[in-house]
Amino acid sequence: MYKRDWRLFLMEILESINKIEKYTENIKSFEDFLLDSKTVDAVIRNLEIIGEAAGKIPEEIRNKANNIQWRQIIGLRNRLIHGYFAIDIAIVWEILQKDMPELKKNLLENFYSDIENLK
Repeated sequence: MYKRDWRLFLMEILESINKIEKYTENIKSFEDFLLDSKTVDAVIRNLEIIGEAAGKIPEEIRNKANNIQWRQIIGLRNRLIHGYFAIDIAIVWEILQKDMPELKKNLLENFYSDIENLK
């Protein structure tokens, strides 16, 4: 059975973060975000991808980066996919503003050399 290199999942996470940044680069307020349903949908989809990819990274690798909230990332994906609650767009906006920049920074700090060695 083919087993995918865990670093590819890290790259998927970073790619999704970059897409989210691109999609929202001209959105300056929560109100603007809320009114742009296509962007909201695209952001939510990429948050799902981030959570799915995070769940496929081996636990021993995730444990090396304990400054990343892996369980919350995976849990968010599960709530978005399975509809455990109506999606609160205000929470999505807060994640974009506070958590995405920190996640990207922490991923690069913890795994930059691993990702570069894959290229």
